[in-house]
Amino acid sequence: MTGKPRLYYFNGRGRMESIRWLLAAAGVEFEEVFLETRQQYEKLLNDGFLLFQQVPMVEIDGMRLVETRAILNYIAAKHNLYGRDMKERAIIDMYVEGTIDLMAIIRVHFKLSPKEKEENLKLIIERATKRYFPVYEKVLKDHGQPFLLGTQFTWADVQLIEAILMTEEKEPGILSEFPFLQAFKARMCEVPTIKTFLQPGSQRKPPPDEKLLQTANRVFNRK
Repeated sequence: MTGKPRLYYFNGRGRMESIRWLLAAAGVEFEEVFLETRQQYEKLLNDGFLLFQQVPMVEIDGMRLVETRAILNYIAAKHNLYGRDMKERAIIDMYVEGTIDLMAIIRVHFKLSPKEKEENLKLIIERATKRYFPVYEKVLKDHGQPFLLGTQFTWADVQLIEAILMTEEKEPGILSEFPFLQAFKARMCEVPTIKTFLQPGSQRKPPPDEKLLQTANRVFNRK
């Protein structure tokens, strides 16, 4: 295991997408192995590559890492996107967990029935506008600096721009009452590595659809 990190997952967002985002923001090129069949998954299991029998899995620096948070922690620390001390890491962790909570609500949306989607969209909008975005808006307003930790670009910023764009896919005007987040979004989309990742043809994945669900069901042998 040498060279570029290698990502094992489906050809879709899911839990791997934040890992793609973080690697891309850090300017790290990576390869992907897309799971399409049950046999691919079983080979990973039989070869002992999946510590807890699940993906995402990332081969990096001679390791086979599983568990999304462990992978993200490692990448962020390695590329100086995880603060300068334990206190800053704790703050980054809080900001990141907020975005993860919001994205978890969005991530299940495509699997729901039409009626369930209506209710889920209401929940997405309510949580985004009443619980999560007001926090990040206040942070940016209070310190008047470009990033959540002031002048320091971190993993928290990467997670937040991912969450903003995911939420806007469901509700395009979601930032209308958050001018500091609007400015943050504009700045982040001009960060060179992120700007490249947002271009057509990058390794960023489109919103999930029925095809992705069918693939996951096939790989995991779900009924």
